[in-house]
Amino acid sequence: MPIPDSWARLSAAGNAGSLACLLAGWWLIRHGRVRAHRRAMLGALLCSAIFLLAYLMHHWRAGLVRYHGAGWARAVYFTVLATHTPLAALIPPLALFTFSLAARRRFRRHRRWARWTLPIWLYVSTSGLVIYFMLYRGW
Repeated sequence: MPIPDSWARLSAAGNAGSLACLLAGWWLIRHGRVRAHRRAMLGALLCSAIFLLAYLMHHWRAGLVRYHGAGWARAVYFTVLATHTPLAALIPPLALFTFSLAARRRFRRHRRWARWTLPIWLYVSTSGLVIYFMLYRGW
């Protein structure tokens, strides 16, 4: 099992923060707390930016990190990775576009796009944590 450097730990923290902010933002908008929702979603964007910076720095320093698990865990890891990777590539443009709709006060379109963006973003944040724990914590 590889040992995570501080960049890998920071990327996991960014994913965890993003996940927490997304869930809070969803709950807040469901309860009509628009200003708090806006702050939570800005927090999700910030945490995702921290994740991305830390992820790039980690892989710049560490290179390719191989998974050393075997058996069913190996199958689970590569299944999660295969779904996580293409969806993770979609999140920056989706999140920024959805945010821009809200910033321009196009709330009807914002809601329609958020119905797709939120579940994908939640999955990417959660699966990113699963990948981290499988790689570095021996799950």
